[in-house]
Amino acid sequence: MLSKERNDLITRVGPEAPAGKLLRRYWQPVALVDELEGKRPVRAVKLMGQDFVLFRDENGNLGMLDRDCPHRGADLSKGRIEGGGLRCLFHGWAFNIKGDCLETPAEPESSKLSTHIRQGAYPVVERSGIIFAYLGEGEPPAFPEFDCFVAPDSHVFAFKGLFECNWLQALEVGMDPAHASFLHRFFEDEDTSGSYGKQFRGASADSELPITKVLREYDRPEISVDTTDYGLRLTALRKLPEEQTHVRVTNVVFPQAFVIPMSAEMTITQWHVPVDDYNNYWYAIFTSFTGPVNKQQMRDQRLELYELPDYISRRNKSNNYGYNVDEQLAETYTGMGSDINVHDQWACESLGVIQDRTRENLGSTDKGIAMFRRMLVQAIESTLAGKSDVPMLISSEQASALNGPPAIDGINKDRLEPTAYWKEADLLRRSQSDWASARLAKEAEAKA
Repeated sequence: MLSKERNDLITRVGPEAPAGKLLRRYWQPVALVDELEGKRPVRAVKLMGQDFVLFRDENGNLGMLDRDCPHRGADLSKGRIEGGGLRCLFHGWAFNIKGDCLETPAEPESSKLSTHIRQGAYPVVERSGIIFAYLGEGEPPAFPEFDCFVAPDSHVFAFKGLFECNWLQALEVGMDPAHASFLHRFFEDEDTSGSYGKQFRGASADSELPITKVLREYDRPEISVDTTDYGLRLTALRKLPEEQTHVRVTNVVFPQAFVIPMSAEMTITQWHVPVDDYNNYWYAIFTSFTGPVNKQQMRDQRLELYELPDYISRRNKSNNYGYNVDEQLAETYTGMGSDINVHDQWACESLGVIQDRTRENLGSTDKGIAMFRRMLVQAIESTLAGKSDVPMLISSEQASALNGPPAIDGINKDRLEPTAYWKEADLLRRSQSDWASARLAKEAEAKA
């Protein structure tokens, strides 16, 4: 249970809000690379309550500017790509990716006005199918050398979707290992051979046991939480017959991402990015340790649910998330279809646009959430005090030491200590992966 003041502190993200000041110290996903394809690579974006325009110039260079033209405030997202940048439709003022005003064509030929005009511009980079922007002051932190950023392009796939609620309650789902046994419960197990691209539908590593069966029949996980250099590591243990243990390791990457296993071969790195105080986009990178990702299949699967151009779920509060009472009685716990993103969306949005945490009562399974909130408050307070002792504000040297993080879902059959099991499972998966094994060899060489 939190006070209203503390709840506002950790949820509000405007430029002057404490949490907003913190989040602006980090790279933020702002669009999928796919969204700037086509004849007109310009897109209006909203991030943490501010409006921007994202575009590629005629040479393919990526830029992000404040959306309102500094002349008289017209919307630059409707502008033309020409003249070395983005040109406003109202009076033809043009700006390059650095925010320099290139031309004010309606002014007299002798005018020097353009040399005195500068539009707000922000650093942007592409990583693994996502465009990231930095809204903060000074040098942005380095990108950690996590699997999702170092795997070859052929082995990653990116997608996103809109949740109509505050970013924090959406992120907290990723710190809650217990909810999957209920919210994502299926009453029948599918053939796991057809599970490609579907979360919680395959078999746990080192077994043929469907993850759906484990979650359904063993719904009291033993949860432990450890602090790490990147945030938190959560380990959920479910005791199975014959002294076997289901081990699931997930991670929270400060300030707003989690890394979880999708299957024995693939992981998901997912951010929850505030559009404003009341909406957020999830951005996910799916990383394969085996063969290249079948991007067309992954995209087609998700476009069955999400509608472009705004990536809004076709199952949403306006149609009761597709709820069907017969399905709820016989097939799924929710009655809202088989896509777990819908389940999560309902759970997060049902809390209200900003969850009233003055009314909540956390249990023992919520220890990860409680630890993260303390970490978040401490980082906000450090930011307000002008301090740099905040997680993941890292240098290039520090970034090179951050890899993984391991995200494992498997069956421990050999009575190994849980940490020993997941470390062994992670090492085995990496050693059998073309790209990850090459990195292992490089790391071993550096240590020699």
